[in-house]
Amino acid sequence: MTPTSIEAIAAFIFALALLHTLLAKQFERLSHRFPKHAGIFHLLGEVEVVFGFWAIVLVTTMALVADGATALNYVNGRNYTEPLFVVAVMVVAASRPIMQTVAFIIRALALRAPMPAHVASVWLGLAAVPLLGSLVTEPAAMTIAALMLAPQVFRLAVPALPKYFALGVLFVNISIGGTLTSYAAPPVLMVAQAWGWDSAFMLTTFGWKAALAVLVNATVATWLLRPHLTAIDMAESSQERRVPWPLVLVHIALLAGIVVFAHHPVVFLSLFLMFLGIVQSYGRHQSPLVLREALLVGFFLAGLVVLGGMQAWWLQPLVSSLAPLELYFGALALTAITDNAALTYLGSLIMGISDEAKYMLVAGAVAGGGLTVIANAPNPAGVALLKKGFTHETISIGGLLLGALLPTAVAAAAFLVF
Repeated sequence: MTPTSIEAIAAFIFALALLHTLLAKQFERLSHRFPKHAGIFHLLGEVEVVFGFWAIVLVTTMALVADGATALNYVNGRNYTEPLFVVAVMVVAASRPIMQTVAFIIRALALRAPMPAHVASVWLGLAAVPLLGSLVTEPAAMTIAALMLAPQVFRLAVPALPKYFALGVLFVNISIGGTLTSYAAPPVLMVAQAWGWDSAFMLTTFGWKAALAVLVNATVATWLLRPHLTAIDMAESSQERRVPWPLVLVHIALLAGIVVFAHHPVVFLSLFLMFLGIVQSYGRHQSPLVLREALLVGFFLAGLVVLGGMQAWWLQPLVSSLAPLELYFGALALTAITDNAALTYLGSLIMGISDEAKYMLVAGAVAGGGLTVIANAPNPAGVALLKKGFTHETISIGGLLLGALLPTAVAAAAFLVF
């Protein structure tokens, strides 16, 4: 397919955005080397800013090359439901009532596990919480897991090698852990209605394989991390004021409502605004909200929506030209440079695609969802919440890729062999 001039420019800008993600850590280093211009370098070093920044460049270019109306019509024609949902679910899932409830459950399970409680809690954070994503959605699971694991795993005292491996395991497990249902994983959601895939189909076709891979990955990561984990008294209650159970129930109800109406922004944003009002009214029972992190993630994903919308001219012909097995490995690789939900959406538009090809496309897309920051929608949320545990508060793109290779291989084998 021959691209229009705007599509060709958009592909070039998309390539620049990908290059920018690889160089983000270098910008952060420049901010320390040149303190006079630290502000601009720090801004460019924020991975969450990258795609939003280049989306602005694209829209500005479109206005100059075509006209302002064309640029505005394109921007207004994109669907921003997913970025808005991720912002809402991140903030609510990270609230003190929700996190204290999760911590109570994890503490109870860890104390009964046949291993030290602090080790068991890490294993549960890498295994049980990603699988919980099939119920509460992957962005919520990423938020909960990241906040749970940060004090034990993602801290400066833990060596880089096991820490990046744990990060890769977390991202991969979140990506595949949402495939037990038909609504929780963005790449599955994009095709579920078009192909008639319900939650029973997902559980029997993808879910049990994903669960097997999640357990293997979490076990290996926990074993590698074990020497670097510090013993903590899991029976000790949090020093924070305990939240009254009626307020906990209200928070859980609001989170459930946001999840249920994830595809109806008017509804879930109304619930989110109600949540903010409740937080303001009962501030003594709340911790500071992760609004900054959530808004940055929303900016990142909205930028990806804008940039990704102009890439169909080369992605769809490439996807449709591949045989099923080629499609599997092709999707696995392409997911690293484009959002896996966008990839499966393009696949859903292919007429006459076989059932085998459908399986291979989705399996490859979810298996590769932990390779890069942009591979899966919840990944930017994980980066925003965990980067303080890394040198210069920056997560290396290369480190994430290397850390995710083994868990990705485990997930890929599970979907391909079984």
